[in-house]
Amino acid sequence: DILPGSSIAWVHREAPETYARVETELATIADRARHALAGPGDAEITFNASPYPLDGVPALGGEVTTTAKGGTAAATQTGDGVVLDNELLRVVVDVRGLVTSLLDRTADREVIAPDAAGNLVQLHPDLPNRWDAWDVDAFYRNTVTDLEAAEAVEVVPAGELDGGAAAVRVVRTFRASTITQLLRLRPGRRRLEIDTEVEWHERETFLKLAFPLDVASDVSSSEIQFGHVKRPTHVNTSWDAARFEICAHRWVHVGEPGYGVALANATTYGHDVSRHPRPGGGTTTTVRWSLLRAPRFPDPETDQGRHAFHHVVAPGADIPAAIREGYAANLQLHAVRGGRGVAPLLDVDHAGVVVEAVKLAEDRSGDLVVRLYEAWGGRAHTGVRVSVPVTRVVETDLLERPTGEIRAEDMAFRPFQIRTLRFSVASDPCPRTSPAT
Repeated sequence: DILPGSSIAWVHREAPETYARVETELATIADRARHALAGPGDAEITFNASPYPLDGVPALGGEVTTTAKGGTAAATQTGDGVVLDNELLRVVVDVRGLVTSLLDRTADREVIAPDAAGNLVQLHPDLPNRWDAWDVDAFYRNTVTDLEAAEAVEVVPAGELDGGAAAVRVVRTFRASTITQLLRLRPGRRRLEIDTEVEWHERETFLKLAFPLDVASDVSSSEIQFGHVKRPTHVNTSWDAARFEICAHRWVHVGEPGYGVALANATTYGHDVSRHPRPGGGTTTTVRWSLLRAPRFPDPETDQGRHAFHHVVAPGADIPAAIREGYAANLQLHAVRGGRGVAPLLDVDHAGVVVEAVKLAEDRSGDLVVRLYEAWGGRAHTGVRVSVPVTRVVETDLLERPTGEIRAEDMAFRPFQIRTLRFSVASDPCPRTSPAT
């Protein structure tokens, strides 16, 4: 019950403490591994645990950190708010802290719906008929309060940011709560990042963050484990109307032929997607993240206190780009001091075939286990190559039991198919390294 937040108070106290201990232990293990791979030295080595390259760092590898990110980012205070620009996106944040314009310079296209604004924080009364912490009833949408006032909208000094980013800080207070947001553009990245901290002290209230988008989308695509599903944005049938709140893992995508927008997150998985009339004709699509609730039963203190969220809006994204954004939002780059870069342990030919896990076999044989899946929803052929000598490659089931030998150089995948390979390693399974020059 810790997933939906429907536990008793004792569990809500114990779970964060347990997760903090686990996170600290895992972070220590990961940092120790990065230092071992990078070796002794004073160069900064950046590691990328994502299955996709990011900022010049190869997937599943490490590179000597460079300052060149390909472009610049700037924040300019104006009389009407702040303008963020990184040559790929131009974002206008008005004096209310709302995104009134999100211009995709590559496509020369405005992303925010006409007569609307993004980064809109909304409150709903949250009084389900039964089961306070378990249920969300559709009638909550009948009443909404838009939080359009901001106490502060200010440019963040460059010295407070890393990597040449430009950002604006927005502070809102309402009732007994406070929201502080950092809206950020990084050089060379076609995405708006939003970090939100909420000091939450409300009761029986539903908190949403909305982005009305100028795309006519009849379906939304939502990531699930090892794939994604599509749901209608309309309410033409009772079945459609019943799906007023949807869950997604790392990303949601909406789009029309030729153009789409991905909305990724690293922290929360409730969403709603709706279609609205567009001034002058056509339709727009609004995507909202569900951030917080405050039920009284079974724990009267549910959700009270500080919460942190990380969200990404990526214009011009198709489904493959949405998948990449989801991984990038959740698997951040990490840097350590060392003496060499670390080449990826394995390479995959097809970008639609994603490496989800790389590990040693559970039987402690020293075999290398790699789990892959087809993520785009189509058929794919790919080769998988590892950078260490192997004597045998077999396919296994999810419990790592061999099901037959296979040629990893030529593998076929069905849509969303999961395949697990087991490589018998001829020597110590350490990645190739390159000197830090």
